[in-house]
Amino acid sequence: MFWRKPRINVIELHGLISGRLGQLNVRTAGPLIEKGFASAKGRPVILDIDSPGGSPVQSDLIATLIRRRAEKAKIEVHAVIGDVGASGGYWIACAADRIHANPMSLVGSIGVLAGFFGFSDLIARIGVERRLYTAGAHKVRLDPFLPERAEDVAYTHELLAALHVRFKTWVRERRGDRLTGEEEKIFDGSAMLGEQGLGLGLIDGFADIDGLVRTLGGERAKPRRIRPRPRSWLRRLPRLAADSVLEAIEERAARIGLLS
Repeated sequence: MFWRKPRINVIELHGLISGRLGQLNVRTAGPLIEKGFASAKGRPVILDIDSPGGSPVQSDLIATLIRRRAEKAKIEVHAVIGDVGASGGYWIACAADRIHANPMSLVGSIGVLAGFFGFSDLIARIGVERRLYTAGAHKVRLDPFLPERAEDVAYTHELLAALHVRFKTWVRERRGDRLTGEEEKIFDGSAMLGEQGLGLGLIDGFADIDGLVRTLGGERAKPRRIRPRPRSWLRRLPRLAADSVLEAIEERAARIGLLS
């Protein structure tokens, strides 16, 4: 009908990328992506991204699903990065045909990290004996209760390098000749402001959601927000403390991931 305002679907992809329940992963984002493309009616789809990254696997699964649905429906995809679209968040943004951000958004951070704690000196001081039995010479690597071994560090660096290669390959595939400047600077793992990312070809321009909706759909266009259904506050209350602890552990303890 002529009086109806055009609607542009905006899929919300916010938070730490993790396989854990309630975080951003293919299980939670999948239904949003399916709905966003199924109801697009041939119009472009916008990804509303605000994420510092996290799991490489979940980042890839989400990005792959976006590309699969976009190509099947022959729909153009735009990403708008809010405060941060770095590491795994930028991996997902690269699933879009065009990436937009704020000049002060954090983007890029095309690298991989691994973080561990070591407690071998502590348990020696307090008289704790580590007892662990395995089959397989390297079943346990980087055990936090044993002194660090050079061969385990080298092994970890090999894993990180392999993941970094996959990340760089994905960015090159999606950004192509839009990437400018020295690759050492683009792929050194640094997060950068949107205005710096624009100069290196990591993003295509500056935009916010509402402005982009009008650009794509006309001045009368409105966003149709597709976001996770919020859990009841009362249902969440008993889990708040536990969730805070788990999030801290995921962000700071032993991990290999795509985080800014």
